[in-house]
Amino acid sequence: MNLTRLMSACGKAFIVSLVLTPIVRDVFRSYNVVDRPGIRKVHNYPIPRVGGVPIALAYLVGLISLRGNGSPFPTHWLQTILSGALVIFLTGLIDDFVSLRPVVKLLGQIVAAGVAFASGIRIDSVAGIDLPVWIALPLTIFWLLLTTNALNMIDGLDGLCAGIGFWGALASAAAAAATGNPMLVYTALPLAGALLGFLFFNFNPATVFLGDSGALLVGFLLGCFGIVWADHQLTPIAAAFPLFALCVPLLDLATSVVRRSLKRRPLFAADRGHMHHRLLDRRLTVRGAALKLYAAQITGAVFGLLLMWLSLRNNNGKNAFFMGLVGIAAVVAVIAGFRYLRYAEFEVAGQLLFRGAFYSLFTQKLRMKKLAESLEGSRTEDEWWGFLAAAAREENWIRLEWSTAGGDVRDEILSERRSSWTFAVDLGGGESIQLRGDSRTAPGSSDLVGLSALLSRSLHERRRLWEQTALS
Repeated sequence: MNLTRLMSACGKAFIVSLVLTPIVRDVFRSYNVVDRPGIRKVHNYPIPRVGGVPIALAYLVGLISLRGNGSPFPTHWLQTILSGALVIFLTGLIDDFVSLRPVVKLLGQIVAAGVAFASGIRIDSVAGIDLPVWIALPLTIFWLLLTTNALNMIDGLDGLCAGIGFWGALASAAAAAATGNPMLVYTALPLAGALLGFLFFNFNPATVFLGDSGALLVGFLLGCFGIVWADHQLTPIAAAFPLFALCVPLLDLATSVVRRSLKRRPLFAADRGHMHHRLLDRRLTVRGAALKLYAAQITGAVFGLLLMWLSLRNNNGKNAFFMGLVGIAAVVAVIAGFRYLRYAEFEVAGQLLFRGAFYSLFTQKLRMKKLAESLEGSRTEDEWWGFLAAAAREENWIRLEWSTAGGDVRDEILSERRSSWTFAVDLGGGESIQLRGDSRTAPGSSDLVGLSALLSRSLHERRRLWEQTALS
């Protein structure tokens, strides 16, 4: 590996990015191509959003400078790595100018992934089993779409996406150096240089944003690096390292999908539930939130490098043990991170699954179902009232009162305790039922709104039947 040429390429990418970024920023500010403040935005004034332009040009200069006598690149490599990247960059650039519809932008990403596949960036096998094209193609596209959109979704904080991309590129280069893949080292480090130069203007307080042209490009390239590092094969360790190297954006993407699914919201709907939003809600500054996520990204990359290093050693017994420890430590770190972020959706889901809330909810629904069956099967008004009183006693309510339209009152005293709440059910026509309870009332009674609808519906349906029976 020619370190002198490599460092020269990285330096050129850094300098070009450092020089071009303020020029591009000022040009596009003059043409009003800016990201305006909004409810989900943390900036207070319009900021140019085509930072992908200087990054792409700086990266291209860095790669081209590696060409020449003794070039580490075969003649086809630049075309291989840059063909799909060009498509994704143009897709993002157009979106920065005219705001493409999500389906159009997704189509551009799919085309870019297909071009990369055709150029040789592909997952050819899984666990040593060669894949047919009809499996390899969608698998490659899925991975590239995953990394592309993960980086794009996390681009919501000054310096966050560019910084995550910087650390991801460094991690890819480190893994490539450790496994003897100089091609990937030469390809990844110039991207790190370009992103580092850009961060001088993108870190808080930012004067320029990546925009989709930058965020999509960085995510796409990092996805390509993951495939190249795995040498086109998908094995457990080959799959683990790219996941660890991009742990923050991928976890943020997975979290967004789960959160929105739990709330039955569209998967691509924007919200303020991303990791950086949660950190800001914890009263961290923009810089503090970005640095915490940098630290999480570096920690994940270290875990990935440890797993890779252990997998390369020969002592399989000990290595399996230590790899298990690394895996457990990574899981503990993820759980601790999510506990710190305090996602309400996951706390509620955890209570349902692990703290007995699911049992309480199940019991509530079961009692309501049995009560509905009893009320709907009642043959007289007295029987209907008796079923309701029995259910009230099981729920540990204190008192049950039924005021009829004629002014009559049925009163069922179930306990001598003093009530702390009253819930009235309006049955219509001047009729109502009052429920009284306290803190000792069973959890099943918490669905009082559902109970109200049940009582009103069943009483009117049964009353019509009772009247028809009486007439006959």
